[in-house]
This record gives sequence, structure tokens and C-alpha cells, in this order.
Amino acid sequence: MRRPPSPAVPKPAALVPAALVLVLAGCGAAVPDGEPATSAPATTSSTAPATPPATPDATPDATPDDAAAQERFAALEEEFDARLGLFALDTGSGRVLAHRADERFAFASTVKALAAGAVLAATTDEELDAVVTWDEADLVPYSPVTEQRTRDGLPLREVARAAVTVSDNTAANVLLERLGGPAGLEADLRALGDATTEVEDVEPALNDVVPGQVANTSTPRALAEALRAYALGGALDEEDRAQLLEWLHGNETGDEVVRAGVPDGWVVGDKTGRSGDYGNLNDVAVVHPPGDRAPWVLAVLTDRADVDAEPDPALVAGAARVVVEHLG
Repeated sequence: MRRPPSPAVPKPAALVPAALVLVLAGCGAAVPDGEPATSAPATTSSTAPATPPATPDATPDATPDDAAAQERFAALEEEFDARLGLFALDTGSGRVLAHRADERFAFASTVKALAAGAVLAATTDEELDAVVTWDEADLVPYSPVTEQRTRDGLPLREVARAAVTVSDNTAANVLLERLGGPAGLEADLRALGDATTEVEDVEPALNDVVPGQVANTSTPRALAEALRAYALGGALDEEDRAQLLEWLHGNETGDEVVRAGVPDGWVVGDKTGRSGDYGNLNDVAVVHPPGDRAPWVLAVLTDRADVDAEPDPALVAGAARVVVEHLG
């Protein structure tokens, strides 16, 4: 049974220039993504506000700390000869850190986390535990779990786990089919208030993105807000939120990106994405600082000008490190 989506998060009236802002919202309140990583321990979203604070429609004047962080993001772009997009939100205080937050990037496999959230919202526990099957002809490259289970299939819950934790491409396509194809996932995202993310293709075609293309792209802000709605907000009930967080914490492709940029003792649940072209490498994450602090939501998207450029995880990790030092 489909559950009602969370209230839409207000969208900016116009695209924000490629700059960094640090604000206080509400004044007080078709390739593998990477090497396997050690799973982080599962945790719940109990520290998140019942109604997460909305991001502001307008950006206040810059502060000295804005300028310091902007210089560091610009230095990372120069060092890695890359474009960096970032949106980070502390769901407890409402503080936001953003850089190129409304510029488009290929989302690549980060969209699998959103597809998993949408499937959780659209199904009952019985439907999640029912076995689904696929044919040999449905298999696409990089499907380490589903290629082993073509004859017998898997419970839909385990298909979603494979899509999120090991970035299995056939598993992602099974989720998309369940949602009514790319258009079905896009409709679900629109219901969340995401008017930006454009889902046009299945795996592996969704990775074929060239600069300036709109199809199969999103922005750091839109991805972070959609992930927040599913993992911490009201788009899912408590049990389904816990399930999505368990999958994110079990991700095996994220050791070198956001997790590498946060201090020891912080817990990260994430979904990476890598298109294979233009040095594209992304990570969307729910970050849990230690103690009783509320979780953060973070999206880091990167690419380079040369189609054959290789991505560098150190860029994503470096951006996460800046977020910790300036937002934390």
C-alpha cells in the first residue's frame, strides 16, 4: 500500500549561482561504484526532528565563514581540476552548507537509494518479502547478486538491498520496473517536492550523460532533500526508514568517499554513484555525528571536463572534510 509522501520541501525560485552559502534555516531550529567497504553499524533516525527544517528560499549575505569555506571548495576544484557540487544540512540546527548546489550533474547510481526509498513507500511488508524473478535477457553488466539468482529470484527486499549495498544494476532495474519505470520513480520524486531530478533511462543507459544534458541528472540540493525525505522525513513510516538506513549503512562501495572525510566514531550511511565518463563520482549520505546530535544529510557530486578523465575519491572525501570543519 502506498504511503502518503512527506510535505514538499520549498524549492528556490531560481537557480543559485555557483557559490557557497552557510545559513541558519528558520533562525533557530554501468560500472561498479568502488571497492567494497566495511559496513557501518545500523542505527535509527531517532535523533532527527519529526518535521525536518526546510531550507530557505533566499540566501542571506555571506559571512566571513562563508568566504573561508568557499575558498576551500574552490581550492579543491583547482587541485583536482574538477567541478564540485555540494549540499549539506544539519537536520537538528537547520544549518546549510552549499556549493554549486543547483547545478546539474549525472546522478549515476546514487538514484538507486531513491528507488529503494520509493519501493519501500509503495509496498507492504508482505510485498517486500515476496519473491520476484527476472530472465537471463534482463541481466545487464555489473549485477553480482542478481546474476547468481536468475533461476530462483529473490525477495523484493533483498533485490533492494543488492541495489543499494553493492550497486547491482539488474536489481536497480527490477526496482524501477516495480515503480512503473523511470517515469514512475520520477513521479514519486515529484510527489516529494523534487521538481529537478530527471529520470529517463534504466541501467546502464542512465550513465550516458554528456555536459549540458538534463536527462539522468539532478542537483546536490535535490538529491539531498529527496534522501532526507525517505531516510529521515515523513515519506516512510518508522520501520521502512529503519530498513532504508540499514541498507545505506551496509553500503560496500563508500569507504573512500564521504566516510573517509568524517572523524572516527561518526556513522555514515551512503550510496555512491559513478557514471564512467567525465570523471563523475558522487556520494549521497546520511551522516550521524556522535552523541545525541541530529543526523546530517549530505550530497557531493563531482565531474571533470575530459570525457576520459578518471574520478578521484579524495575530492569527495576532501569536500566532506570541509563540511565537518565548517558545519560541525
